[in-house]
Amino acid sequence: MKYKHILWDWNGTLLDDVWVSVKSINIILNRYKIDEITICKYLEIFTFPVIDYYKKIGFNFEKDPFEKIGTEFILEYTKNQFLPDLHTNSLETLTKIKALEVPQSIVSAATQKMLDNMMKHHKLNNYFKYVVGQDNHYAYGKEEKVKELIKIEKIKPSEVLYIGDTIHDFDVADNLRIDCLLLSHGHTSYTRLLKTGAHIFNDMETLYNWIENNI
Repeated sequence: MKYKHILWDWNGTLLDDVWVSVKSINIILNRYKIDEITICKYLEIFTFPVIDYYKKIGFNFEKDPFEKIGTEFILEYTKNQFLPDLHTNSLETLTKIKALEVPQSIVSAATQKMLDNMMKHHKLNNYFKYVVGQDNHYAYGKEEKVKELIKIEKIKPSEVLYIGDTIHDFDVADNLRIDCLLLSHGHTSYTRLLKTGAHIFNDMETLYNWIENNI
């Protein structure tokens, strides 16, 4: 097989949590008397590093530190972390890939603790060889984690397929020379994803069809 390992992003890619992110940030925006954002606006401005996204929606970090705002957001998000479902056909897609006997892992910008809780809640641990999160809640460090995993697995970047939903996911893959597929049902609009030049899919079914024909 061409690919010996498939890496998944979590938030937005497998988990349908955009609405929780918008709900949570709007609570913080109200707290600081900043205008709320809509889901449509969120999809057009969300970016990494997330500090840049926070600036775009109006936070002044000379007045209120990014670490403080970021922590407040995570606290609000965590209150509702178990409410989002997986995207339609996510479980079916993971099951089909597992049947192909291609190892799958998650590498996420979320904290390791949150990821571990989510895997248990959604009963997904048996699908993934590794579930890799961060030691901070500011969404730093995904590229280094991917690099470490490839080294541990002793495989070539060309033997890895990365699946995400943001321009940052594409950039991580591109920097490491890994093939990347993007889903447009997550945290970035289809129009913005188009600019990466990556293969873009609207749903899990069409994504799996590509994988089946190219694995």
